Order: sequence, then C-alpha cells, then structure tokens
Amino acid sequence: MYIRKLINTLEQVEEEIALEESIGLNNEIVLFNDDVNTFDHVIETLVYVCEHTWEQAEQCAILVHYKGKCTVKTGELEKLKPICSALLEAGLSAEII
Repeated sequence: MYIRKLINTLEQVEEEIALEESIGLNNEIVLFNDDVNTFDHVIETLVYVCEHTWEQAEQCAILVHYKGKCTVKTGELEKLKPICSALLEAGLSAEII
C-alpha cells in the first residue's frame, strides 16, 4: 500500500512539473509571410530584435517565404511580449502562440 501511494505521489509530481514547464516555456513567436517586407528588412529586424545571428535570421526569412511562417523565438510569455511588439512595430507579422 505504501509503495502504491508513493508511486501515485511521484506520478502526480511529474505531472505538475510537466504542466509548469508547458505553461512557462512553450510559448513561441511565429513570424508570418507577407507581401510587403523585403528579405533585408526581415533579416535586419530579426538580428536586432531577436538577437539572431545573420545566418539564423536569413534562414528564418527563407523559411517564412517558402513555408509561410517560422518560429523565431521561444521562451516565457513575459519575455516574448516585448520582442513580439517590437517585431510588429517594425511592420512584420508576428504572433505569440
């Protein structure tokens, strides 16, 4: 009986940890394709706002162009909000999911 209760407690703790992780860290900023912004503008904005390397930003721009969207940043919601706002202010189409 004691072992069964211990196992149930451990399973519950694991579920709580998994839930906390999913709430805190699984947010993403997704950048969407548009017909307005140039590759150079997207790349420069990702380098400046998301602190990407030039190569990372270029790869994201290509993915956005061909796939229609790309995750450009992941993390805690509160840290992503100002980054997403800066992308929007730069004229890009982005959303936190």
